[in-house]
Amino acid sequence: MISKATIDTVFETARLEEVIGDFVQLKRAGSNLKGLSPFSNERSPSFMVSPVKQIWKDFSSGKGGNVVAFLMEHEHFTYPEAIRYLAKKYNIEIEETLKTDEEKAALDNRESMFLVSEYAQKYFHDILLNSEEGRAIGLSYFKERGFKRETIEKFALGYSPEIWDAFSKEALGKGYKLQFLGSTGLTIVREDGRTVDRFRHRVMFPIQSMSGRVLGFGGRILTNDKKVAKYLNSPESEIYHKSKVLYGIFQAKQAIAKLDNCYLVEGYTDVIQLHQAGIENVVSSSGTALTPDQIRLISRLTKNITVLFDGDAAGLRASIRGIDLILEEGMNVKVCTFPEGDDPDSFARKTPHGELVDYLENNAKDFIQFKAGLLVDEAQNDPVKKAGLIRDMVTSISKIPDRIQREIYIQECSRIMDISEQVLISTLAQLVQKDIDDAGKKLKAEQKDKAFEVVRPDSEEVQQKVDVLYELERKILEILLLYGHKVEEFDDVVFETNEEGEIKEIGIKREAKVLDRIFLSLQEDETELANPLFKGIFDNLMAYCQHNEEFVVDQYMAQLPPEFAPEVTDILMVDEREQLHNWESQNIVVKLKDQSIAQYVSETILTLRWFLVDRIINDLKNELSRETDADNSEVLSMAMDYYALIGSFSKKLGRVMTRYS
Repeated sequence: MISKATIDTVFETARLEEVIGDFVQLKRAGSNLKGLSPFSNERSPSFMVSPVKQIWKDFSSGKGGNVVAFLMEHEHFTYPEAIRYLAKKYNIEIEETLKTDEEKAALDNRESMFLVSEYAQKYFHDILLNSEEGRAIGLSYFKERGFKRETIEKFALGYSPEIWDAFSKEALGKGYKLQFLGSTGLTIVREDGRTVDRFRHRVMFPIQSMSGRVLGFGGRILTNDKKVAKYLNSPESEIYHKSKVLYGIFQAKQAIAKLDNCYLVEGYTDVIQLHQAGIENVVSSSGTALTPDQIRLISRLTKNITVLFDGDAAGLRASIRGIDLILEEGMNVKVCTFPEGDDPDSFARKTPHGELVDYLENNAKDFIQFKAGLLVDEAQNDPVKKAGLIRDMVTSISKIPDRIQREIYIQECSRIMDISEQVLISTLAQLVQKDIDDAGKKLKAEQKDKAFEVVRPDSEEVQQKVDVLYELERKILEILLLYGHKVEEFDDVVFETNEEGEIKEIGIKREAKVLDRIFLSLQEDETELANPLFKGIFDNLMAYCQHNEEFVVDQYMAQLPPEFAPEVTDILMVDEREQLHNWESQNIVVKLKDQSIAQYVSETILTLRWFLVDRIINDLKNELSRETDADNSEVLSMAMDYYALIGSFSKKLGRVMTRYS
């Protein structure tokens, strides 16, 4: 287990904005940073980071927390994995206590698969550089491709020996279980019980997540055996889903965010060669058809994609289908092609850096220009083919969610194809309407399937749309977290006996910490928060404050159980939520609660008391209705006393208070 001293050092050293900046493109918003949610598909920023508080909140998904919570949510790390990641990033030495047998056994399948994959990456890399076979075959191949030693190291390239079970035998000897060698696809277990290496006699390309974890592998055979697949990828597994990963994203993420553009290529060597040539903002779909998940992965870092295609015309026509998918995800897309006979790998290898940068910038065309240039030669003077080309271009435009962008592209298409805008707009309207109709039919079909499902509504929920107690208890937590450490002057009432022996109320001012005021008020009323989540947060906060004189947000968040983090960050980031709405630009002034904290606290406590007393009155009324023949004078007297209390609350709050029910 990782020692507490190491965990404390990690929290003290790690900077939330730096860590999240590796995964999400952040822009300054006052004293905070904002960006697109990495947890949902959105086009307007709802993800806020507070460098001062060292917490983040994703208002679209409701997730939030500290730096470790982000890594656990985004990268699906366990708590120890997140700590290790941060320790590695900030060069912090990890102190560990010895794991017990029970703790070792508790490692889940997913973590075990990661460990096996990471071992395999190191094994293949070591074989490539330090074995005679690896150097003679694998290293020679990479050198023929022009890869330098530092490039091979950067991408952790490797080689799998020709012997049938070289890797499997070595891994088993190191104590890795056959179960996980099999579930990652590294080892194939035959019916006769023999083990065979899946990637035998291939050069190896590790496929990493955005955080650098090894998810799977691609292996290329170096012989001319046509019976064997040239490239072989890891099979789908619990940690590897090829439709959701991009080769090179780990090495490219910072350059993509910095340059606000991502080059998209097809193969592993295209990515590696461009990196070596100084173009680092490049990733590959690894030979698979581009998917929405892959596009969304890029959208976390930039809204701009430039697709790099080979010069082969047939390949271009087959690849342009991915452009519509990119447009549909709300991304900006350009296309750059290379001279016939060249691909990104070969072109980058023979072109100096400066010329390569200029070529990519000067030859990147808007998708409308690209489609027109690609297909217009085929249409030539054939009206039918030209009409088909125009419809194809308008179909692409119809995929764009933004109406203004669609109109601009319609104007551009009209200019290029020499056709009236009105005709294009009419065609676009038909296509958009068709998409709407198709979506409507699908929805109706789903509703029809559910038409005979009978759902019995909860009568209590129907009657009471707003859970008043929930809102009041949440407001108490909000006050404690935002203002609990502040000392305020509260209005109090004491009873004194005058010279005539009369008891009178005297108003006085008393200073108290907001936290103490609320705690003592709840104790006085013998009241606990009813909502289990709120009660858990309340108890945790009180325990923290008992052991810490000051409320320091990042320290508090470091000890907060993960199940409380989303609710707590939602409250702590209330100011950041207002920033997202940008009220000031609309000349709307947002009233800050800390302008009258004492009044806010007193009103909330009194309103909670009012609600609880009202509930008691309801119980008394029910008791009276059940016992019509009994002597109800005592119950009536109690009810009248509680009504008097409500009157007292009303007077203190300075408004006429109606009852909840």
